[in-house]
Amino acid sequence: MDNEKLLRGIFDQMALGNVRALGDAMAEDFRWVFPGDWSWSGSWEPKSVVVRELLRPLMAQFEHYRSEAELIIADGDRVVVQAKAHATTKKGHSYNQTYCFIFTVENGLLKELIEHCDTALVERVLDHPASTASII
Repeated sequence: MDNEKLLRGIFDQMALGNVRALGDAMAEDFRWVFPGDWSWSGSWEPKSVVVRELLRPLMAQFEHYRSEAELIIADGDRVVVQAKAHATTKKGHSYNQTYCFIFTVENGLLKELIEHCDTALVERVLDHPASTASII
C-alpha cells in the first residue's frame, strides 16, 4: 500500500471520530515520541504500551475528539501529516490542537510517530497519561 494513501485513510477515519483507526494501523513494535523538554517528553513503546498507557488514558479525557489532516507529504517510508484536532475535554475545555506528525511506515504498518504540537495547550487542559493510566 502507498504510504501516503495509508495515512490519508487513517485521517479520513479520524476526521469522522474513529480514533481507533490509528491504533489499528500500528505495528506491534510501534513507538510514539514526544520530543523536547516538557512534561510529556519521551517515548512510549511497543504498541501495547502506547495503547494502554498513552492512548486510552488520553482519549478518556475527551467528550469528543476528531482530527483532520490538512497536509500529507510522503517521502519513502516517512510521511508528514499536518493536522488539526477539534475536541472538548470532559472538564469542558476546548482542545483545538495543531499537530505536525512524522510517521515512519514499514510493510504497510506504522512503525513510529514523532508528534509536535502546542505543548502549552496540552499542559493547560490535559492530565498527563501517567497520572490517569491506573484508573483506565
